[in-house]
Amino acid sequence: MSVRSSLLAILTMGPAYGFQLHGELTTRTAGRRSVNVGQIYSTLERLVGQGAVEPAGSTADGLPLYRLTASGRTEALAWLLDTDSGPGAEWNDMLDRVLIASSLPHVDLAPVLAGYRTAWLARLPRDGEPVGSPGETGQDRLGRTAQDLQARAALTWLEAVPDTGIHLHRGLSQLRPKRGRRPAAAG
Repeated sequence: MSVRSSLLAILTMGPAYGFQLHGELTTRTAGRRSVNVGQIYSTLERLVGQGAVEPAGSTADGLPLYRLTASGRTEALAWLLDTDSGPGAEWNDMLDRVLIASSLPHVDLAPVLAGYRTAWLARLPRDGEPVGSPGETGQDRLGRTAQDLQARAALTWLEAVPDTGIHLHRGLSQLRPKRGRRPAAAG
């Protein structure tokens, strides 16, 4: 999972502070991802430096707020529709991206699901296509079988997502944590 991209996606809903984003990331990935709150703040600082996020004032009790810039919004929405992942990260990236996209009220989940269906279907052997290759080892065959089964499992899960019968969208949590980065005291 890209913490950077996930934070950008969550910020498409509006300004938020670091500890709030930490909680949002945890709940929107169904607890699958635990990221140190310090990583959230360091990522936000990098995003500000890169021009994807900008300061947006502060909460009533002084927590710094962050919001997307136009380029950050473009990047976030593109990430939600992307299906590329590093080798071995395809399954986890799909789960995280779909979980986050499904929670965002302004995101149409259908193209996200369609993109992943296409990507996983491309991993399956075509009817009549020879399976295996000359010189294939037992481990090669086991690895290919695992990839085929993973693709089938992904397709089954993707088909089940819209049929959950539960309301998936939600706004930013307004619960105030007892923690969060406070502004430095003026010295």
